[in-house]
This record gives sequence, C-alpha cells and structure tokens, in this order.
Amino acid sequence: MKKIILVVALIAIVSCKKESAEPFGTPATTDAATEAKTETAATPEALGKELFETKGACIACHKVDTKLIGPSLQDIAKTYKEKNGDLVAFLKEEAKPIMDPSQYDIMKANFAITKAMSEEELKGLEAYIYSNLK
Repeated sequence: MKKIILVVALIAIVSCKKESAEPFGTPATTDAATEAKTETAATPEALGKELFETKGACIACHKVDTKLIGPSLQDIAKTYKEKNGDLVAFLKEEAKPIMDPSQYDIMKANFAITKAMSEEELKGLEAYIYSNLK
C-alpha cells in the first residue's frame, strides 16, 4: 500500500512540474491566459493603454477626461489633432510641447521612459491617446 501511495505521489509531482516551469508557489500561465494577454495587446490602442497604465507610468499624471497634474487625454488628443502635432516625436523629445509649455519641466523626467520605448510602443501610446478623442 505504501508503494502505491509513493508511486501516485511521484506521478503527481512529475505531472505538476511539466505543467509549470514557474518557481514553487507561482501559478502556471495557462494557454488561455497567454492568448488573452496577446489579444489584449493585439491592437495599438490596447498596447498603448497597457503602457499608459504600467510601464509608462503616465496614469500618475494624466486621466482620460480630467486634468490631474498634466492635461487629460481628451485635451491632449484634441490639441494635437487641431494643431497637427506629432505625439511620437514629442515623446521622443524631438518636438516642442504644444499643450502647456509651462508644464514641460514636469514632463521632462518621463522622457527617459518614453525614449526607451520602441516605435511600436510609442505608436500604441499615440493610438490610445487618440482613441479618447471626444
């Protein structure tokens, strides 16, 4: 009886290790979860939103429809559209600010983050900002 329990326990351990390459205590990522994450960032807008809320840390100063520290996304989108501005160039620090030049010094600290982003990521941020145009 002890041998049967030992064999079953070993089989359970081996099958668990095959299911998860993660360290002990970390849940394994399922195929469905991986697919969902891929679908989430499948569009430029979705990638931009994800970056806006995480890696870019933009959400700390900007909200969709309300001025916080920086202007709202709706105001940014409206102004850049009306003035034919280039958001990607601004985020690369290759274009002058057209929103509120007095707040440019506050934004300067974030250029280290945005300048390290890929062109695809910057286009995603731009797409997300423009998706909030009202």
